[in-house]
Amino acid sequence: MSDDRLRPLLDVTDLDATEERLRAALALETTDAGRAEVMTQIARVEVWRGRLDIASSLLNEADELAGDDRTARARILLERGRVVRRSDDDATALPLLEQAFDAALAAGQHFIAADAAHACALAGDMVAWTKRGLELADRYEGAAYWRGTLLINLGEWQWEHGAYEDSLATFEAALAACEHDGRNPPLTEHARQGLARTMRSLGRS
Repeated sequence: MSDDRLRPLLDVTDLDATEERLRAALALETTDAGRAEVMTQIARVEVWRGRLDIASSLLNEADELAGDDRTARARILLERGRVVRRSDDDATALPLLEQAFDAALAAGQHFIAADAAHACALAGDMVAWTKRGLELADRYEGAAYWRGTLLINLGEWQWEHGAYEDSLATFEAALAACEHDGRNPPLTEHARQGLARTMRSLGRS
């Protein structure tokens, strides 16, 4: 089970439907902090679309609504880091993503913390941040959703650096995690493709 109430509304393969669900959820929110949370996820959709200016504006609105709500603040930092990573570079984004990780942990939001660890791994030290994310996924059921993604990203990084044996083991673990979770078939296929490519790199059928 995910401990993130908004994640079930997101589908990267259908952004229009995702936005419709989020807009409907936004209309039902009864607190400013709740509205801020939903707006961060609408901003995330805009990042996926490549419309970074719109995403930034949404996050500015969310920032005004969030007050001192720790979950909303963690979400804002995380999505702001993603915007900055796209608009500037990894080094500029990493401090924001690290703050998001710390803020999510302080709020007891393990799903968001594991998401932040995954984002930090892409922007910074892949091995160290993947380890942190996996530790959360192993310890908290709510963060287990991210195990497959974390391992796939590490496997890709290892493959790109020519560490094929390590990559093979990582992709095997990623595929097992994705199949066990069963909630994200495209991610499972990604793991399967990564495993096959790494086997070819090792000269295996």
